[in-house]
Amino acid sequence: MPTENQTIDSYISIQTKESQIKLQELRKAISEVVPNATESISYGIPTFKYFGNLVHFAAFKHHIGFYALPSAHESFSEELAKYKQGKGSVQFPLGEPLPLNLIKRMVQFRVKENEAKNKKK
Repeated sequence: MPTENQTIDSYISIQTKESQIKLQELRKAISEVVPNATESISYGIPTFKYFGNLVHFAAFKHHIGFYALPSAHESFSEELAKYKQGKGSVQFPLGEPLPLNLIKRMVQFRVKENEAKNKKK
């Protein structure tokens, strides 16, 4: 699917300054957990791939959306309870610091999940 934003850098560059800072923090946190993941744009938003889709994130007017698929959101439901959520998404308000430790643990959960699926192949 063609998109105007072919790279995470270009996606981030068109966001507000506040969003750019948050998106770069999020990108760095994910990269620290899984430095060998591939960055791409999927579904029009930044995506990290590691044995398939790992996590996605996106900027919105009042929040940063983080998508670690339903499995990670279910596993961290208590810690995510204070945030607005969907089945596989969570909204981190722009006016608050990102919960980077929680995000890193969710990414690590997804890494293990994808590695286990890959071993079954």
